This record gives sequence, C-alpha cells and structure tokens, in this order.
Amino acid sequence: MKPVIIIGSGGHARVLLDILLRKSQAILGFTDLPHQKNSLSPPFLNIPLIGSDEQIFNYPPDAIHLVNGLGMIPGPGLFRRRDIYQKFKDYGYTFATIVHPSAVIAEDVILSEGVQVMAGAVIQTGSVIGENCIINTRTAVDHDTVLGRHVHLAPGTTVCGNVTIGEGSFVGAGSTIIPGIKIAANSIIKAGSLIKYKLDTPY
Repeated sequence: MKPVIIIGSGGHARVLLDILLRKSQAILGFTDLPHQKNSLSPPFLNIPLIGSDEQIFNYPPDAIHLVNGLGMIPGPGLFRRRDIYQKFKDYGYTFATIVHPSAVIAEDVILSEGVQVMAGAVIQTGSVIGENCIINTRTAVDHDTVLGRHVHLAPGTTVCGNVTIGEGSFVGAGSTIIPGIKIAANSIIKAGSLIKYKLDTPY
C-alpha cells in the first residue's frame, strides 16, 4: 500500500493507527487542528500532525492513500465522515480499506473502498460492504448481508443473515438485527436495540 495520511486524530483515528502500525504501514502523518477536542498530542507514537485537512492537497492523489479517521455517532457531526470522504474522492484521492489482523472475513465477501473492519469482527459469506463503512469491534455480520455506503455498525452489533442496511445508517452498540430485515437509508438505531421488523423509513 502507498503511504497513508490519517484524517482526524480522535479515538477512532487512534484505533486505526494501531491497526496500521501492526501492519508496518508507512504513515506520513495525521491531520487535525491542534486545539481540536480529543485530539492526539502531536507527535503521537512518532506520527506527526501535518496540519489541517487542506495539507492533503500538497500530496498528489496518486502518491498516497487516505484513511478516514473520523468516527460516526448520532448528533451534529453524524455526516461529517461521509462529507470528508466525498470531498477527497471528488479530488481524485483513494481511501485505504483497513482490516484488523484478528478479523474473520469469508473469502467471497466484498469490501468496498474505505471500509474499516476492527478487532474481532466477523463477516460471513456472500456479504457486501459498501464504501466508507465501519464494522466496529466484535461486530458480527452474517451471510448475504448488504450494507450501503457510509454505514457504521457500532461495537458488539449482531447482524443476522440476509439483512440489508441502507446508506448512511448508524446501528448502536450491542444491537441485534434478525434475519431478512431491510433498514431504510439514514436510519439511526439506538444502542441495545432488537430490530425484528423492516424499517421502510428512517428510524
């Protein structure tokens, strides 16, 4: 993989940094504002802060890969991760797909650009994971499940077989979605939910 720049420097960025270091990936630095709340204190593990996101434009799109270090939680910043991804895609940049070494992924699973699969996650056969999705720590995605772009499955989520989750949806930690359920785009499912019926409109 080409050298990477991590966008953001909060908790999610630190988790991704750990994965990249485990894989001996070359990291040019991370972007953020020094006063940003929850930011890393630069340099972190000898990885420098190179400045704001605009510094990325100093590197040609074909020379680097980007890592989207922004998390996705309900609230005012829900779509910031999606917007950052689309902004740099429009300028021709490519986002790395990141998989923790302990994740278990069936051979025929499709991981699209920018997908991030965290420690202990399992993705079973026939599943398709859309661009810029987060499959967070110890999440289980069973067979033939389809996730649209920009979906976040928070830690400990269980998604049973033949589930479809629409673009931009957030599934809270510890939630369970039973087999065959379809969830509308931009749904927000609270932590610990049990989803037994399809959601035709955002939840």
